Amino acid sequence: MNQDDQSKNVVSGVLVVDKPIGLTSHDVVQIIRRGTGIRRAGHTGTLDPRASGVLVVLVGPAVRLSEYVSASDKRYQATIRLGSSTDTYDSEGTITATSSPSEITEEKFEETLQQFVGEIEQVPPPYSAVKVQGRRAYDMAREGEEVELAPRIIQVYSLEMLEWAPPEAVVDVFCSSGTYVRSLANDLGKALGCGAHLVGLRRTKSGRFTLRDAVPLRRLQEAFVAGNWYKFLIPAAEALGDWPMVELDADQVELIRHGHRVPAAPGSTGWARGVSEQGDLVALLEVDAVSNEWQPKKVFFQS
Repeated sequence: MNQDDQSKNVVSGVLVVDKPIGLTSHDVVQIIRRGTGIRRAGHTGTLDPRASGVLVVLVGPAVRLSEYVSASDKRYQATIRLGSSTDTYDSEGTITATSSPSEITEEKFEETLQQFVGEIEQVPPPYSAVKVQGRRAYDMAREGEEVELAPRIIQVYSLEMLEWAPPEAVVDVFCSSGTYVRSLANDLGKALGCGAHLVGLRRTKSGRFTLRDAVPLRRLQEAFVAGNWYKFLIPAAEALGDWPMVELDADQVELIRHGHRVPAAPGSTGWARGVSEQGDLVALLEVDAVSNEWQPKKVFFQS
């Protein structure tokens, strides 16, 4: 194994991509795998092909953070068109109903929009990747089968109207992971009585990462060719930057690496990132309230 292959085996971190419209999230991951030569890579929250914006891709051992990063909150700018509903809840689908939205005022829209803030039940779109008895809902819908999806509990932290240009409105959506903005648009249309569907979607934030952290895909591809893509790699420890951090000295790193506990500060609760003095992610830790020690739950550090 040459030195280049060895370096690829230990590369671990985050690439935050500004995904363009027209590519699937999987397409972007494949481009990153080819460009880096690293097979272990995965995104942390699907963006539809017609959506753009922040796509967080974990590379190398950092992929083991996926279940935690995927659960992070998301933020979107959604363009919603009033007056028609579609079977996919977006502009890709077939129009199923129309009704003039001329009676919908800005005040009425705002008032109805706020009804969807908080903990709500939401049914995913029939054309979605949700599995029903082992099959993707969109495959069933495309074959003309009736798709009945169970509602799920989501959190919508805030909905702010950014632009009112009837029959369209642009809304800032801050929500929990697992929220379908297409369903939100469809449900809003029902509540207004005129129908609505999503015509544009841009993810502006995923977890702690925003568009400021994101590199346009084309620029990243140029960096693959130039061989300097590492400059865009964000340390794995920052993937969960909103988690508490516990700095570990060299002796503690050795203990954690071998599955041993280390003392926790008084009052410590929940989970934290264990980080070395050099800034490397060592492990994800959970406090044992009885012994007041940090218990390693997932170890990443490699010597």
